[in-house]
Amino acid sequence: MQVDRFLRAVLLGFSVAVATVPMARAETLRVMDGSTSTALNVPMNRAVVVESDVPFAELSIANPSIADISTLSDRTIYVLGKAPGRTTLTLLNAEGRLITNVEVQVAPDIAEFKERLRQILPGEPIEVRTANDGIVLSGVVSSITKLDRALDLAERYAPERVSNLMSVGGTQQVMLKVRFAEMARSVRKSLSASIAAGGTTGGGTGITLGTGTLGNNSNTTSILTGGGYTSSKESEGALAIGFGAGSMQFAILLEALESKGVVRTLAEPNLTALSGQEASFLAGGEYPVPIVDGNGGVTIDYKPFGVELTFTPRVVDKDLINIQMKAAVSGLDNTVTFQANGFSVNSFRRRETSTVVEMRDGESFAIAGLLSDDFQDLSGQVPWLGDIPVLGALFRSAEYERQQSELVIIVTPHLVTPTRGEALALPTDRVVIPSESDLFLFGRTVGNNSRRPTTGAAGEVAKQDFGGSYGYVME
Repeated sequence: MQVDRFLRAVLLGFSVAVATVPMARAETLRVMDGSTSTALNVPMNRAVVVESDVPFAELSIANPSIADISTLSDRTIYVLGKAPGRTTLTLLNAEGRLITNVEVQVAPDIAEFKERLRQILPGEPIEVRTANDGIVLSGVVSSITKLDRALDLAERYAPERVSNLMSVGGTQQVMLKVRFAEMARSVRKSLSASIAAGGTTGGGTGITLGTGTLGNNSNTTSILTGGGYTSSKESEGALAIGFGAGSMQFAILLEALESKGVVRTLAEPNLTALSGQEASFLAGGEYPVPIVDGNGGVTIDYKPFGVELTFTPRVVDKDLINIQMKAAVSGLDNTVTFQANGFSVNSFRRRETSTVVEMRDGESFAIAGLLSDDFQDLSGQVPWLGDIPVLGALFRSAEYERQQSELVIIVTPHLVTPTRGEALALPTDRVVIPSESDLFLFGRTVGNNSRRPTTGAAGEVAKQDFGGSYGYVME
């Protein structure tokens, strides 16, 4: 009984061992005398065992560098793929007659590559094929990042021999909304005092003396004689007092200035581009700048100004967007000019930023910010006289100036898709040109709104408000 049990255990173990050994499947060639058999596909660096229907006596391979062969029997052939390419295997019988020619095609082994591709990018419908000695990838992937990963992995198996036929699905158009907001405030105050005195000597010769604005001889003579005077250009208010004591005349002049100003700048350029493509936008103009060449001639060069935007979007993964952008707001500055050879050229005031950011659809970044606070004051006086208590104020002047500005630039990207043309609103859709009666009889600069279209696509557009969506549909 023990021997019987032992034999049964041995047989059971042998059967399990045989079942676990992978059986090499040999390909059978159809031997058709005088004709070429079907092609034999052999993976590179792997071997295939081929069985023939008829016995052969001699074998030959056209290009041994592509595939190597050896015989296991008169009906079995061992073929080893060495390099990608095609060659011909020839079989001859004992009489030296041709049995068949077999086309052997050696291609890269993509079985492991397919397995790694499924592990790294699960769920992506990427098709892998071989072409000559390279790999061809096709299909639609969900993002550009996964496309790059698939290409990088393919380069490991076929360096510089990868053909990319893949495309990226989903929305690939990006609208970038940029907001420039700047507030500038300036405050300036000044107060100056002048005093003048004049009289006549016994011989009738006049004597005049003045300080500050009255120091000018014409101003001193004019105010002392009761005439007018010329104040400074920056004066917003002035008070002149004149009185006499005997043959002497005295005059006091007080000039004051207080100015406040606020500047608000707001620009919101919107621009749409395809993922990976550059787009530019300019709303403004071009300023002519004369340039003198080496021969003394003058040529005109045009410098753009206004609201400028240049950006290149790249949809990285689903709604993740990488943005490389350059934005600027510029304008003419009349306070600084350059004059030469009869030409007068103004300077430019420009706020510009250039950066690369990454954010998701609908998110915003404050990519630039500037807070500037400039302060200056100036005090002037007549030497020694300005130091006199109380009366010294008549010989002094003071100026105070402060300028503050704050600039913020915010960007917001959106993935967009086209929409129907009749669903878009334009600024001109809600404005009707006035008729002659509207303009001359009723003084209307805009025509009667009742004449707007009410049906069809034009009517649908006319009902929309300026504050609605326009251009594209935001997902």
